[in-house]
Amino acid sequence: MAEPTTYDDRDGWIWFDGKLVPWREANVHVLTHGLHYASSVFEGQRAYNGTIFKLTEHSERLRRSAALLGFELPWSTAEIDAACKEVLSANGMTDAYMRPVAWLGSEKMGVSPTGAKPHLAIAAWEWGKYYPPEKAEQGIRLTIAPWRRPAPYTAPTESKAAGLYMICMMSKKHAETSGYDDALMFDWRGRVAEATGANIFFVRDNAVHTPVPDCFLDGITRRTVMDLARNRGVEVQEREIWPDELESFEQCFLTGTAAEVTPVGSIGPWDFKVGDLTRQLVKDYDDLVYGRLPND
Repeated sequence: MAEPTTYDDRDGWIWFDGKLVPWREANVHVLTHGLHYASSVFEGQRAYNGTIFKLTEHSERLRRSAALLGFELPWSTAEIDAACKEVLSANGMTDAYMRPVAWLGSEKMGVSPTGAKPHLAIAAWEWGKYYPPEKAEQGIRLTIAPWRRPAPYTAPTESKAAGLYMICMMSKKHAETSGYDDALMFDWRGRVAEATGANIFFVRDNAVHTPVPDCFLDGITRRTVMDLARNRGVEVQEREIWPDELESFEQCFLTGTAAEVTPVGSIGPWDFKVGDLTRQLVKDYDDLVYGRLPND
């Protein structure tokens, strides 16, 4: 059987507002509020060997993201956890990427969301490594994004809101059309922030440095990898990082549910080696998600 090429025409089941529906029937109307006004939040999570990694943290963040946008999901964290597990089981998957997404529906049209009903869908599909192993082994190539992360007083930057990914999408496309794999985004002040869909870390003198997440998502994978580094006795510094410091770092890597731990070989004119600490954290993360390390 040929591999499906689109996400709307596949076999399988999607959890939609409380029940499983056939994949091709999980549809919304063209006048859905979330489509027009970005009243939508989502999660990205992975299952490994039949267990969804950090599931409850993802479900909690989904509800918190919706609340930050001004709407409350009628499903509890426990109910969302159970629905995610049901989707995984119904599709017969043990290793998968999962996408819970919540949005305001077509009950109301106009900027005001008052009267629009919250909806929730959860899908799962097989998705291997975000970057080919040979590319990750060498370290991916980043350019500098033409767009910046907004100030927290201009957008709900603590939420995983769909609208916040518009500039990420444009920056990612700019990178790929320019021959790069991804882009480094600065924040509104000009400080180093993150990549288009992953947090960023640097290594110097066996210490790990990462930007303070004051205007971008404090990723679940980000926090996990920081704990893994500290468990090895590695110093982790969350601090302001300005572009003129990039040439002093020896190693660089990205973290995220999709990217997992991905080494970076270069950012624009700055080169990095895929060093021992980066390789160790790649291994430690793989060992953790596959149950070879204790998950505290």
